[in-house]
Parts: sequence; C-alpha cells; structure tokens
Amino acid sequence: MKRLMVRTKLIYTITLGMFLMSTGLLQAQEAQQQAYKTPLSKLELKSGDSIVFLGDSITHQCLYTQYVEDFFYTRYPKMRLKFHNAGVGGAKAWDALARFDRDVAAYHPKYVTVLLGMNDGQYQPFNEAIFQTYYNDMKELITKIEAIKATPILMTPTMFDARAARMGTRKRDPSAVELYNSVLAYYGAWLREVAAESGFGFVDMYGPLNNITIAARQKDPHFTLIRDAIHPDEPGQVVMAVALLSDMNVQRQVSRITISEKANGEPAAVVRGGKLTDLVYDADGVSFTWLADSLPWVVPQDAQLGAELTKLGHRMSQEALSIHGLPAGRYELTIDGEVAGQYSNTNLAQHIELQGNSKTPQYQQAMKVALLNQERNDGPVKAKRNIWRAFQQFARNKRKLDAEEGEKNTQKLEGLEKQLAGQEKTIQESEAAALALEDKIYEVNQPVARKYVLKKVAAGKKQK
Repeated sequence: MKRLMVRTKLIYTITLGMFLMSTGLLQAQEAQQQAYKTPLSKLELKSGDSIVFLGDSITHQCLYTQYVEDFFYTRYPKMRLKFHNAGVGGAKAWDALARFDRDVAAYHPKYVTVLLGMNDGQYQPFNEAIFQTYYNDMKELITKIEAIKATPILMTPTMFDARAARMGTRKRDPSAVELYNSVLAYYGAWLREVAAESGFGFVDMYGPLNNITIAARQKDPHFTLIRDAIHPDEPGQVVMAVALLSDMNVQRQVSRITISEKANGEPAAVVRGGKLTDLVYDADGVSFTWLADSLPWVVPQDAQLGAELTKLGHRMSQEALSIHGLPAGRYELTIDGEVAGQYSNTNLAQHIELQGNSKTPQYQQAMKVALLNQERNDGPVKAKRNIWRAFQQFARNKRKLDAEEGEKNTQKLEGLEKQLAGQEKTIQESEAAALALEDKIYEVNQPVARKYVLKKVAAGKKQK
C-alpha cells in the first residue's frame, strides 16, 4: 500500500509538472503572438484629421502630395481634412528631426507619411556607416512620431534612374550611377521590415516607378519619368500618388449606375455612390437625374501621362454606367445638355466609364478643383517650404558651430538666428493664403445634380 501511495504521488507530481510546463509554453506562445502587430492596411479618417507629408526635395516639389490632396478633395467633398507638406530640398532624416516640433508635431497629425533616404545614401555605392546613420536617425524620427500619437506611414525612397543619369550632362561617379538604385532598394526593404514588425503603414514608391519605366523602355529606350535621375517629373509623381493611395486602400470607385427595364415595362436602377431620380426608360431612350456623392479624381494636363500609365481613372476613380435591353444601334449621351459621347447598345450593356471623359461637367468641375489646388501648392505652400529650406541650412550650420568653441562662433550663431527672425511670420502668412484657396476648393468641389439623357442616334449621324 505504501509503495502504491508513493507511485501515485510520483505520477501526480510528474503530471502536474507536465501540465504546468505545457501551460507555461502556451502562455509564452500566446504572449509572443500578442506582441506581433498588424501593419496599417487602411486610412481611417474623419473631418478635422491632419496628414503630414514629411520628406526631402521630392516632397518639397509639392506634386505627389498635391495629387493626393486632389483625391481627397474630390472623393470626400463633405470631409475636410488638414494637409501639411513638410518636405525640404536636400533633407536627410537628421534634418527632419531638427524641424520636427514646429514642422510636424505642431499640426497634430493622425498620420505622418515619411519619404526620406534619397539624400541619406549620399549618392554612392552602399556604405555601412552611412546606412547606420540613416538607421539611427530614422529610428529616432519614428519614435518622435509615435510620441505625438501619430501613425507613421513609411515610404520607400523613390527610383534613381541610372539611364537618365547617363543620358544627362552632369558628371557623376560611374560606380554610383550603376549601384545607387540598388542602395535605395536596400533602404526600402529595411523600411518595409520596420513597418511590418511595428504595425505602421507602408508604401512601395520604388517598385511602381521602376516597373513602369522598364515596361515603357520596351517601346522607347529613352523613356524616363525622372529626367534629372532623382526628382520624378509630374507623371512620375502621379505614379507616386497612386502608389500611396493604393497601398493605403482608399475607396476606389466614384459611382456605378446600372439601369434595365423589367418584364412589366417598368424601369429599374441599381446604384452606388449617389442618388438617382426621375428615371424614364422608353422607346426614345433613357433619362434620369444623378446626384453623385463625389467627383472623379483628375490631375492637371502636365501630369496626364502619369494618369495613363497607372490607369488612374479605371483603377482609382471609376464612374461606370450600364444600360441593359436597349434596341440595337448607337446612342448619344448628354449630361446637362452637353454631348459626352456616342456608344453602341452593346457597349452600354457591358458598361461605359466616364471618369476620364473631359467633356462631362463632373470632369470639368474636378479639373477646377485640381487647378485651384495647383495654384495653392505653387504659391503659398511652396513659399512656406522655401522658408524651411533656409531653416535647414541654419540648423546644419548651428550643429557644426555647436561642436566648436569660442566667442567667434557665438557671434556666428547669433547672426544665423537673426536670418530666421521672420520665419514664423512667413509661415503664418503662407498658411492663411493656402487656407483661403482651400476655402474656394470646398466651394467648387461640391457635387451637383446632373441630368443624363441617352437617345438613339439616327443612322449616318456622326459624333461632334
């Protein structure tokens, strides 16, 4: 009996130990799984939210940021967001840290997009010491963004176009020309890892620019989106804007209207993205009134190539119209009395897309928005960025002088500070002017009810 009790106790002890061990392993596994974060997959925005675009000269150009703003102005006309461009030509990650409090934190952003690295790599083959400086400064920058309760959206450095560099007249180190695009790819791959592990947003700017370029060069070996090898031109900046919005999974469709005739002869409509009224479907054609929730996303003429290369309208701004059951023939569509185009009954049954049709009043309305925003960015927004360029030079000089000693250096610092005496006034004046133009944008960007009329075209009648 005594041996049985000892054996029973031993079995109990072993079983309990195994249970506790398995429970401990399970808890450890659960804790590890809970530590993993899900990367940001979608922008969650409401009126009053602020987005800061932090970067270097590619952001200072006020182009991809402008096109992203155009998207939100037209797609969400009832939601007023706050946009702040925080790009400065020549900036490295350290420079962003130097101006962070006034140029980022002061705007209380919900999201901060970060496009840095082009200058940090110093336009030479990969150098571990240089990368470590970028690594440390970026980690500090990310920590500061999180400290103000904003979500970082890390974006890969854009493409360095080696072929454009070779075609240009500027003298460059051949090894840097050959290898620098690969250096930027390395920097971007590290940023992707940081974003994935930390639960940040991530945007691949590098891939789309490189992929579109190599595809276009299959037809034209001289093709480039980056004539100076570093700064994407307007079409390239559209590619960047599409990449940002695509990777952040914004709403892509403007509207879809599907109209048919029931067996009893009554018209029926299934719609998305607006309100349809006054529907008539008879032997003469179809007519209705359409009040959309939003406008199509369009970009100024100098950026149109980018819209074509990215299929911007179809992918990000589709206005689809389908009409089923029409007798065979061609039909002319007018919107508010203006001819938008002619379409066969077969095309109408499949669906037509109107977002890229410059003849429609909604496209023309959206273009007014884009041109107003172009004026806003070319004027007061860029003026504010230029004063920050002066601050950047001041901060760099101050950093250098702080490392030295002597009364002479103190005098130099005082002189540098005097040069920035009017900075805050310039910032405030620029912001007031930008806000006045934005007020105009929100007057222009409000959708209005449009009258659609589709009538069969007499045989032989050509489209005007």
